[in-house]
Amino acid sequence: MQLIPPGPEFARMLKEFEHSAFRLETRDSYAAPSEAAAFAQFLAGEEPDMGWFQNWLASIRTTTGNGRTFRRVRVVTVPLSDYVRFSVNVAELANEAGEDIRYVARQDAAGLPEFDYWLFDSRTVGKMHFDDEDEFLGVELIDDPTTVVELNYQRDAAWHRAITRDDFAAKHIDKL
Repeated sequence: MQLIPPGPEFARMLKEFEHSAFRLETRDSYAAPSEAAAFAQFLAGEEPDMGWFQNWLASIRTTTGNGRTFRRVRVVTVPLSDYVRFSVNVAELANEAGEDIRYVARQDAAGLPEFDYWLFDSRTVGKMHFDDEDEFLGVELIDDPTTVVELNYQRDAAWHRAITRDDFAAKHIDKL
């Protein structure tokens, strides 16, 4: 197995797809150094500085403005972890920029994959790998037709079960 590490090659994949990018997220925590300060501010009850997120939002606006789509389903444990509460707040900005982020409670996710992946143009899978501390290690590219078809099916199944970020936030507002 060869991993494409975080960096320029992976970033290019997120910019150069033709029509659609979908991500399934299955973890209740991610250790992304770029968002650590904002997450700490959130935990302290402060308004997070979202400067770290501006490049992603600009990329989403450009991509969706060109007619391509970004969709994401987050499988989350209820009650929500601190990180998921943070991500629900961050998702509001991403949705406003054009990414469609939805949520499904883990108890409603039976049969869905238990790993994160990107699906580009319904034909290339980027299976994401993380270490034991939730840090992103890289993406394993998969173009095996059987696996790609299965993960297209799983994308559709996850999307069917998921609810919008706003509906999810309203349902779990007392936990935010």
